[in-house]
Amino acid sequence: MKIEDAMVLAAGLGTRLRPITDTMPKPLVPVAGKAMIDYGLDALAKAGVKRAVVNVHHFADQMIAHLAGRAVPEIILSDETERLMNSGGGLAKGLKLLGRDPVFVMNADLFWIGEKPGEPSNLERLAEAFDPQRMDMLLLCVKLEDTTGHNGKKDFSMDADGRLARYREGDGTAFVYAGAIAMMPALFDDAPEDAFNLNIYFDRAIGTGRLHGIVMDGHWITVGTPEAIGAAEAVIGAAREAAA
Repeated sequence: MKIEDAMVLAAGLGTRLRPITDTMPKPLVPVAGKAMIDYGLDALAKAGVKRAVVNVHHFADQMIAHLAGRAVPEIILSDETERLMNSGGGLAKGLKLLGRDPVFVMNADLFWIGEKPGEPSNLERLAEAFDPQRMDMLLLCVKLEDTTGHNGKKDFSMDADGRLARYREGDGTAFVYAGAIAMMPALFDDAPEDAFNLNIYFDRAIGTGRLHGIVMDGHWITVGTPEAIGAAEAVIGAAREAAA
């Protein structure tokens, strides 16, 4: 399936990254010389995405100025300066700025490195595997051992068909949600106008057997605290040396 639209969730306050986020939005915090949001936007551009809605709230003026410097993908702003809509509400609002074609949904503060050269990227694999006849959402997932900066929380278990369920101890291999989804915008046609958490839709899809996942290639990085920046940069530096 070809996916050319995306929604990037970027409006959070980044409270755990204080004091850095006292003066800048979390998605613009540099990691190894690159703003966090640009890792995701570059991955979207590489996968063929032409339009990306980005929601803004915290230091929105800085976000707008930074995003104005990008040519690909085309950036469409979803303004949450008056009221934060949480992950689900922000997604529902942003989807109204796009059409009815399939979309990627990405978190602005999570990214990955180490995809295999010459092979389909994680987002390309996500688009290819997404089947709206069988799935409400297809999530990119990662094994715990392939993460840096994660708090250890186990999100999902996955069956042989890729169907996801909330992880319970003893379920076997635990997977972490890697912050990328393939879905149809129509899924959110019934979404409330108020702020709500995206987990509501995850759980709904689990209940009907329509939440699926694929395992990402490479190494996944999240930067939730100032201390995590150094760990992330060490992993990125080691990967760059290995590739040189």
